[in-house]
Amino acid sequence: MYIARDDNIQSKDHASNIMIIDDDLDILLTIKIGLEQKGFKIHTFSCGKSALEAFEDHAPNYYDLVLTDIRMPDMNGFAVYLYLKEKNPSLRIAFMTAFDMPIEEFRAVIPTVEINDIIEKPFTIDDLATRIMYILKS
Repeated sequence: MYIARDDNIQSKDHASNIMIIDDDLDILLTIKIGLEQKGFKIHTFSCGKSALEAFEDHAPNYYDLVLTDIRMPDMNGFAVYLYLKEKNPSLRIAFMTAFDMPIEEFRAVIPTVEINDIIEKPFTIDDLATRIMYILKS
């Protein structure tokens, strides 16, 4: 028998709006369910284009954080990052990747990227939630 736990780490009066972009639908669903149980408001997109369209439909500061996969067809995570930063330079954006990529390679494309902006797959929902809270508070 499943017993629901209330393990929210978000305040009840203000849950962070988080955009998740990944072309793997199973990963999107797992992250959405897991992070919503932690109290976050999760908006998922399976491609960069649909995410950018949704971004344009809201105020530039609507999303508190964007988590994007790097390798996706049509528009990769770096292109998403550059577009969103042009629209809202203060927007927090982190990358999810299953590939071991040295920080220097990231900085060749995005000079301001920090090690905390890179989340390596696989991860647990608890670890992801902890990382998200760290990014939101920094």
